[in-house]
Amino acid sequence: MKTTTLLFLLPLFIFGGCQKADTQTYNGYAEGEYINIASTQSGKLDKLFVKRGDQVSLHSNLFALECDSELLALQQAAADLSAAEATLKDYQKGSRPEEIEVLKAQLSQALANADNAAIQLNRNKALYPANAVSKTQLDDSEALAKTTAAKVKELKNTVDVAKLSKRLDQITAQKARIEQLTSAVALAQWKVDEKGVKSRYNALVFDTLYREGEFVPLGGIIIRLLPPENIKIRFFVPQKVSESLRIGHGISIISRNDGKKISAKVTYISPEAEFTPPIIYSNETKDKLTYMIEAYPDRIDAPFLHPGQPVEVSLERH
Repeated sequence: MKTTTLLFLLPLFIFGGCQKADTQTYNGYAEGEYINIASTQSGKLDKLFVKRGDQVSLHSNLFALECDSELLALQQAAADLSAAEATLKDYQKGSRPEEIEVLKAQLSQALANADNAAIQLNRNKALYPANAVSKTQLDDSEALAKTTAAKVKELKNTVDVAKLSKRLDQITAQKARIEQLTSAVALAQWKVDEKGVKSRYNALVFDTLYREGEFVPLGGIIIRLLPPENIKIRFFVPQKVSESLRIGHGISIISRNDGKKISAKVTYISPEAEFTPPIIYSNETKDKLTYMIEAYPDRIDAPFLHPGQPVEVSLERH
């Protein structure tokens, strides 16, 4: 009788042991942290390079807004900058050689006139004592000699100044003008660049919110991207289990679709407890306290998970 009883109980012990060895799993779901792509400028959506469900790579084109006015503004700013730079060069090198040659010719003529006036003055001074010339003629010759000499001095100074560059304050002001226009060109170029946006991620195009030809307001979200590294798992565990978990703890995610196991690491443990029904706290219901846990799968396995997909989580690595 004892032997029969032992044989009867043996499968129960074996079965019970297997049950205890089973790994505890917890229900959870996949969630995506989306990246909303918008433009800092407003305008008509001229070209949408992607569609929902596409996989985009880093630096690939996403969309382009109409930018005719921005291109015209950029051309105008670039032309103003070019003109200002040319003016600065002109300021720094002085008058053109041709202009200086003209001034030198005028100076030569003035020297000749001054020489003639000086000769005539000397002649009149010699003739005046003999009353060969009048006092008026002598005065006129003296005035002419002074005038022509002054003209020579003026033209000599003009030639010297023409060889110099502009005054330092003029050059400084022009340099400041160039800096201002350089900033205007950079701003205009930025506005043009912002009308065409490229991807900064390798990601899934989760959704597109505008069609080509539609007007997009400033800051309007045009595309929603989901990089694989932004897919995470949320699941809930009892209080005792949460106390044993640490950031970086390895877990296994079991997809309910095909049973595939995916490795992940705990990245967040909620500090606040949540209740499962009934929601009235008492000593009898304290075991129903749960804590939300977040974990990120490996980047290469993340595409196997989809936002909203239910999963089971095992706290043991597979």
